[in-house]
Amino acid sequence: MKKHRQSSPRLRQQGVTLIELLVAMTIGLVVVLAVTSVLTVGEAQKRSTTSTNDMGQNGAYSGYVIDRAVRSAGSGFTQSWNLGVFGCRLSVSRGGTAILPRTAAFPGAFAGFLGGTPTNLRVAPLVIGKSQSSSGSDVLMVMSGNAAAGDVPRTVRTPGALSANELRLDNTIGLGAGDLALLSQAGTDECLIEQVGTPVAGTPEVLPLGGTYYNAATPYTTMRTSGLAAPAYLTPLGNTASGNVQLQLFGVGDNRTLFSYDLLRAAGGGTDAEATLAIADGVVAMRALYGMDTDGDGIFNTWVDPDAAGFDVATMMTNPALARQVVAVRVALVLRGSNFEREEVSPAALLLFGDLPPAMQQTITLPTVDDKHFRFRVVDSVIPLRNLLLLSTS
Repeated sequence: MKKHRQSSPRLRQQGVTLIELLVAMTIGLVVVLAVTSVLTVGEAQKRSTTSTNDMGQNGAYSGYVIDRAVRSAGSGFTQSWNLGVFGCRLSVSRGGTAILPRTAAFPGAFAGFLGGTPTNLRVAPLVIGKSQSSSGSDVLMVMSGNAAAGDVPRTVRTPGALSANELRLDNTIGLGAGDLALLSQAGTDECLIEQVGTPVAGTPEVLPLGGTYYNAATPYTTMRTSGLAAPAYLTPLGNTASGNVQLQLFGVGDNRTLFSYDLLRAAGGGTDAEATLAIADGVVAMRALYGMDTDGDGIFNTWVDPDAAGFDVATMMTNPALARQVVAVRVALVLRGSNFEREEVSPAALLLFGDLPPAMQQTITLPTVDDKHFRFRVVDSVIPLRNLLLLSTS
């Protein structure tokens, strides 16, 4: 008898229904949207935080550079302020070519300094050119030196039969080849920078002149070294190889950048392009005030706007007694972040020097509506001019 094999029942196919698939896709989309939203918000916060940190670092570095320069303002020549130095019209030659006084405007951000005609640039520890940078910000001119000879002026003896490139001093101790010095005469408004040449053995009172910055004093005929009339003084400044002679301009130029300009053109070949140096970006504006000692006791008395009558840059450079009264400077740097925020995060105008009387306060108006979508920061610092504070009050 044959046995019939029983066939196994057909297995039923199993899977997801269309409704289940739609539900799963919806949940997945919600999760993707949630993750995307978190990443977007996180990335926006990251950019905002990075931009704020960069702005803080740029402000700190810019403030440090200006602080270091201003604190040393007048170093090297303040002891000679009444020996024909403060307010003297400066003559500088480099490689046989006169670079100061200039007959053309300074380059870049400083084209408007001294009204664009800097032929009357004069010696002063610090002056402020109100709204004279290409961005409409203030320009700081800072001059200083740091000579090993102690910044003490030396009397120039009557040259007599010496050649045009030699000076006779009481002594030349501490002066070496390549040193720069400021040659001035009391009672005149002309002065020039000279460079020490190679000393001659056996003649300690004779100072030879030569090198890159040797200056024959053209066109200042009364200051030619072969015809100096007493009293004349030589004030050591330092040495360009050591980087301790600083005659600089600071100002805000294009692309929200803080620049400096080397009046001696010591870097590279000495061209104007090489003399202009970008310090930090993100700097929108710079404003400054004079801190004055008005009663001559060596103590700060009041703040003065460089736009006030009698305190413009030309008057400050040509009035030695007034330049000596500057014992501090207050500098406000306005910085802008690089991140465009979705919402408006800044007011239409920024107030500077808000703790001073209303007449001394200044306002920076943001030029466009879009600027309100960027974060701004104001770095405000008070910097003493220590060399002016050390001068005798008598």
